[in-house]
Amino acid sequence: MTHMVCLNCSATNRIPDGRALSSAKCGRCGQRLFTGQPADVSAAILEKHIAKSDIPVLVDVWAPWCGPCKVMGPQFEAAAKLAEPRFRFVKLNSDDNQALSRLGIRGIPTMIMFRHGKEVARVSGAMSITDILGWAAEMAS
Repeated sequence: MTHMVCLNCSATNRIPDGRALSSAKCGRCGQRLFTGQPADVSAAILEKHIAKSDIPVLVDVWAPWCGPCKVMGPQFEAAAKLAEPRFRFVKLNSDDNQALSRLGIRGIPTMIMFRHGKEVARVSGAMSITDILGWAAEMAS
């Protein structure tokens, strides 16, 4: 059984083993659990994904005024299209979510991988799609 949090309504869903995650839908709202697009999330929603999702959660911490973030944004989106549902891709706007200081962000863009409620890896600086996918695969293994 795999647990996944819906990006649309934040319900925690149980997906039976053997069922394709890529076609799974939320039991509450009926939306697809994976769209191939990273979702902009609030700190509260991020905390729920970190705590309840069984697959690794890859977070792009960014800001709208950040030049390197603007370069990396499309790369992160392209990576999501290729790597979901192996990973959950989400974006966290650091300007809108300053209350999440426990992350200890010192520079942006920063990518953080969480698994089973714990941070397992982080990297700062803009990355290409190839670098994002390579880093995520290495950190998840």
